[in-house]
Amino acid sequence: METTYRPAVRVICLDASDRVLLLHWRDPFDGALLWEPPGGGIDPGETPIEAARRELVEETGLDPAAIVDQSLAVERDVRWNGKRFVGPEPFFVARYAMDRPALTRAGLLPDEQQNLDTYAWIAVSELASLSDRLEPPELRAVIATLAPESPWADWAD
Repeated sequence: METTYRPAVRVICLDASDRVLLLHWRDPFDGALLWEPPGGGIDPGETPIEAARRELVEETGLDPAAIVDQSLAVERDVRWNGKRFVGPEPFFVARYAMDRPALTRAGLLPDEQQNLDTYAWIAVSELASLSDRLEPPELRAVIATLAPESPWADWAD
């Protein structure tokens, strides 16, 4: 399996009740399912915060102004579409004043339209019950670090 580093970012979206937004993807290579926060590649000339704002709008339609310009580098080791992606990714946090803000799929690329199964706003108590792989596996601790005032800090790994 090819191993590569792709500069990428992720956005931890928390709603008014501190639920985290996770996207449920189907790997086009082998059909494996995984949950992960919105995000994606950093385009040439783009800063990580610019990429985070663009990716958030493309994948969810949520207001990118909610992203705080402070990140946490998270080491990633993810298999997707027959490749292994390794290396650090900046994770940002965005807070929304309402419960479960509605999302739109309008900005998704054609392959993303096909591969995005669904999304869910997940409470900290529900995270362990997800039936499919979670990326990154240490998501609870990442959220606790980015949002130490949230209930996630009480449940950190």
